[in-house]
Amino acid sequence: MGKFVIEGRKSLKGRVKVSGAKNSALKLMAASILGSGRTRLENIPLIEDVYTMADVLRTLGAHVMFDQDCGAVDIDPGGIQSFEAPYQLVRKMRASILVAGPLLSRFGKVKVAIPGGCNIGSRQIDLHLKGFEFMGTKSFMEHGYVHARINNGQGRLKGALIDLDFPSRGATENIMMAACLAKGKTVISNAAREPEIRDLANFLVALGADIQGAGGDRITIRGVEGLKGASYRVMPDSIEAGTFMAAGAICGQEVVIEGAVAKNLDIFLLKLKEIGIHVEILDPETVKVKRGLGPFKPVQISTLPYPGFPTDLQPFMAVVLATVPGVSLITENVFENRFMYVDELNRMGANIKIDGHHAMIRGVQKLSGAPVTACDLRAGAALVLAGLAAEGVTEVMDIFHIQRGYESFEAKLAAIGADIKKVH
Repeated sequence: MGKFVIEGRKSLKGRVKVSGAKNSALKLMAASILGSGRTRLENIPLIEDVYTMADVLRTLGAHVMFDQDCGAVDIDPGGIQSFEAPYQLVRKMRASILVAGPLLSRFGKVKVAIPGGCNIGSRQIDLHLKGFEFMGTKSFMEHGYVHARINNGQGRLKGALIDLDFPSRGATENIMMAACLAKGKTVISNAAREPEIRDLANFLVALGADIQGAGGDRITIRGVEGLKGASYRVMPDSIEAGTFMAAGAICGQEVVIEGAVAKNLDIFLLKLKEIGIHVEILDPETVKVKRGLGPFKPVQISTLPYPGFPTDLQPFMAVVLATVPGVSLITENVFENRFMYVDELNRMGANIKIDGHHAMIRGVQKLSGAPVTACDLRAGAALVLAGLAAEGVTEVMDIFHIQRGYESFEAKLAAIGADIKKVH
């Protein structure tokens, strides 16, 4: 299965380039189902989750081919005949649920396995189904599958006013895709506002959709008769950018992150500066980070939907704060199991106490290398960063979690001075 072996306490210096956004690429691949022609997605991250989504599309009948040299994928959805996404693929990755909206819009019915993915807490799909029902479907769950259909699979979805109980990114994306071919106008209120929502909307517009307001909390979609294929470049990955910023904050002599869109990471950059980390925005997509000599100060952080502090960056901030003098507090408001990594981090000498959805971090002088296990994607990457800061050798097991979301993670870290090896 493989593990990462890290010799800590090495200074990081140099430039690292961020890949395309995982959380955007997967949605764009799902949205390609709606087009009548071939789609080419450039700046695609070559990671396990992308390959899983490709397998989902192939199972449905699409032709999918990767251009590894160019970092692109070509998708021809013309051969799609199936409206069923099977369990053996969907269980690997939660984003697979996002084929539901396009399939429902295209076929009038869909059968998709209830999804798996990272074990970080309950991420119900009720909001997705509620949105579909407002658009004229009936749905039910049976034998581990979600079934939804319009009038026994006949006709088109209809436009609707949909007020989300929570600004769910997945529900916003699924409903927005489904609405593109619906009859009439759909308005999503209390919509998610993440940059990836804007990226999906821009891609759908390139296919021929009529969408306004993406990136705000009210999105309007006017259904059209059909969509075409298109070429589109996936946005840079803000979470990967934040990961390397955290690496620079932990042990960076000077790390320049290319593809770090500063406006998408405002609150993360603000908190790094509040701690005392040196952060410089070189241009709109390039940020320089170095730890410096301090003084460093503890901070309080609460995760919230965008534009709040991203839950996906919370584990990295915990590692940064683990050696900052004083007591810091992180409140997790999005996923109830997001602190599962804390026991592993404490095995490395951190002093973190959990009370419900709060983590109290008392800074220690140093971390110590230890064997640890990745329990999910971001937790695994955070443990790698802890290993970079720790004295001695750290072994991170179950790295398949990390490989789901990071392209060439160990190679990128090694290129800026980390002593990290993948061992099988």
